[in-house]
Amino acid sequence: MTFVVVDNCIKCKYTDCVEVCPVDCFYEGPNFLVIHPDECIDCALCEPECPAEAIFSEDELPDGQEKFIELNAELAEVWPNIAEKQDPLPDAEEWDGKPDKLKYLER
Repeated sequence: MTFVVVDNCIKCKYTDCVEVCPVDCFYEGPNFLVIHPDECIDCALCEPECPAEAIFSEDELPDGQEKFIELNAELAEVWPNIAEKQDPLPDAEEWDGKPDKLKYLER
């Protein structure tokens, strides 16, 4: 099992989760983070650190977020690793909580 970054991270990209990950399994895109499923050790340290509440255990995903399992795996193979906390996107607070953000994902 792994943890998965879901829709609400898009256009927010808080990196509090990255700072606590003991195996550096986060990967960074232009406006979204993903977790590499083969590197995640299911420690659950990242989940409570996410201010946008955008990280879930694979078996506890909210309805409609299942597609993010595959999306995290796909993008973790092509995006660079991120291991240090950075500032969130400038308008992160404005986007936090908005529904259906997948259409805004930048690859």
